[in-house]
Amino acid sequence: MVESEVLIETTEGRMGTFIVHPDGRSAPVVVFLMDAPGKRDLLRDMARRIASNGYSVMLPNLYYRSTPAFELDFSSKDSFQQMVALMGNLGNKAVARDVGVMLEHAGHQDAADATRVGVVGYCMSGPFAIWSAAEHRDVVRAAASFYGVRLHVDVADSPHTRLGEIDGELYVGAAEHDDYVPLDMVDRFEAAMQDTDVAGRVERYWGNHHGFAFDDRPAYDSRADDRHWAALLDLFARNLQT
Repeated sequence: MVESEVLIETTEGRMGTFIVHPDGRSAPVVVFLMDAPGKRDLLRDMARRIASNGYSVMLPNLYYRSTPAFELDFSSKDSFQQMVALMGNLGNKAVARDVGVMLEHAGHQDAADATRVGVVGYCMSGPFAIWSAAEHRDVVRAAASFYGVRLHVDVADSPHTRLGEIDGELYVGAAEHDDYVPLDMVDRFEAAMQDTDVAGRVERYWGNHHGFAFDDRPAYDSRADDRHWAALLDLFARNLQT
């Protein structure tokens, strides 16, 4: 595997991005959108795991507009407050622009095939992945959200409003117990998917809590994590590999 940390120029700053891909061949691109605690070693390891299955994975620091790096100190109230402020500077449209710049960068790399793209997001970035699938429908063949927040809300940029514009397949994994994503929101999002006939499915992880796929969270569950990996890699294999 080949790894690098690059600075990708956008109109709003320099986006530090971890890239990992197989050596010696062009691979489909997977954009891995970080959760709120930031681009950290756990996510780099997850990016490596995705890449080992035959993908060129891009993991950006989405907070680059405010800071060149951030990792939540889970024991610090000040760090948590900083995270909340950083989150407030992000939205679906801004991140979709970032995804576009990353795909443009990937299009100039021999190791990346930016015509076959997957996007995955967790928690904060779940809605970003769905929105980006609509914004870049010409190349995004698959998008996944795990315990993604704000999937169906009463605002103009709610992801459910763009389901009809998505050509790729969606996978939405939701925890049964989630203060940020109540099951009634999951139900409404699933109904919106059915109304638009977008390809994909919603799965509920019964008995699990928000954060079940991250082993730096109290809610981590190894069986749910394994299920999440199986679903994600299957989604990408069916839609991105030729």
